[in-house]
Amino acid sequence: MKLKMEMSEMLDKLSLFMHLVNNPATKKTLQSLACYCDSCKKNRLEVALELFVGEREDACWKCNLAAKTLEPILKRGGEAFNVSVDELKEKFKDAYWRKGLVSVIKGLAYFGVRKPFVPGAPFQVVWDVTYACNLRCKHCYATAGKPLEDELTTEEALETIDKFDKLGVTIISFSGGEPLVRKDILELTSYAAEKGIYVALATNGTLITEERAKQLKENGVSYLQISLDGTEATHDAFRGIKGCWAKTIEGIKNAVRQGFFVNVSMTVTKLNLHEVPQVIEFCRKLGVDWFMHYNFIPTGRGREIVNLDLSPEEREELLRMLYSANSETSNLSLLSTAPQFARVALQCDAEFIPTHFYNVNAGERLRQLAEFIGGCGAGRFYMSMRANGDIQPCVFFPLKIANIRDLSYRDLEDLWLHNPVFEELRNKDLIEGCNQCSYRYYCGGCRARAYSYYGDYLKPDPGCINNQKEWEELLSKLEDSEAGSKANLSVS
Repeated sequence: MKLKMEMSEMLDKLSLFMHLVNNPATKKTLQSLACYCDSCKKNRLEVALELFVGEREDACWKCNLAAKTLEPILKRGGEAFNVSVDELKEKFKDAYWRKGLVSVIKGLAYFGVRKPFVPGAPFQVVWDVTYACNLRCKHCYATAGKPLEDELTTEEALETIDKFDKLGVTIISFSGGEPLVRKDILELTSYAAEKGIYVALATNGTLITEERAKQLKENGVSYLQISLDGTEATHDAFRGIKGCWAKTIEGIKNAVRQGFFVNVSMTVTKLNLHEVPQVIEFCRKLGVDWFMHYNFIPTGRGREIVNLDLSPEEREELLRMLYSANSETSNLSLLSTAPQFARVALQCDAEFIPTHFYNVNAGERLRQLAEFIGGCGAGRFYMSMRANGDIQPCVFFPLKIANIRDLSYRDLEDLWLHNPVFEELRNKDLIEGCNQCSYRYYCGGCRARAYSYYGDYLKPDPGCINNQKEWEELLSKLEDSEAGSKANLSVS
């Protein structure tokens, strides 16, 4: 009874906080504060947070006013989540958390409390800094190998980081191709880290020698995502270069030794589905932090192996296995980029709720919050950028929205807040099939898969068990094409 009363009181506080920030007057006030300050060289809300936690002593009068306006809102929010002022201050001494909170507050100011929640800036930008690569992966979304002729120069890349910083981007994940092939990569990672941006790097791991790992650590990189697609023979065949598995394993070991947050990612297809338990166990022994199942998306070179995509039944079984294996005693978290993972967890009486790239410990409060933060994050929690500056909703989603070369910081902010493609991706009630599903805010399907298969991002994700009919229709079309492997995927 006492627990129910405490839970009821907590939910009442949460409801009151949501009502407060959804108030038009509050939203208008927050919008006036959520702008870049040319005097203090940061978002005004970020400066206000620095003043709040004691990381800054001086600021312009407008930023000081922002701090006084923000403090009672932070205290009210802390009360809703049973967090003291001292605990808030300790948490937000970290620049990464300050940027994240600013993005949340800015999102509340412009979008209000909505399902799913939309931050005021992308939490993450995945940036393919080059399409040069030392491997030839069968499933490469970027068809990487050689650099583009019009890839951003060092000067343009540094200017882009400035724009992302002013926008309020929390994380930049440098990817490719192979980002470590780019000669100025350490200059870019260091520059981003100096601005308080959390720096991640997605790599095939073959170039991470002990010395290279130290250089990355010294130049601001905190997180390494390293691809491992199975046992030695499977991985080498998938990646197109004999002997690359051994180099990748050595790269993972070097990354763990240097203290990076290490995520091993595995793109699962019919070829390596049976090896998932072995790779997970290997990750436990290597001491990595995360194992992430990457949903196969038939784009780039992946279009040539579309027949290797998992069936809805195979994907469902895999997700249930991952959920069950997460309960085993280990420091390794098992995640998936398949949005259906959250729905599977809820149907298994979840002890935790998998959201996109994070497992939220359950409990009624966080179970409710998962509806706000769960589901496909393309154009909502993150966006991507090609090596030539083309902005897309996601790296697996080759739909050009704009080019960074043509955008000022103000244009970039307007794009994030008002772009019609992003707005449609944020509205789960528009998605065919999903709009009738009670789990649509937790999930909503993968929009990149819908775009790859149908040429329409508002179509169903054919990988969901609830879309079995759509999957069977696609299979029929693929079987009617030349061997299915080079099918025209735009079958809308």
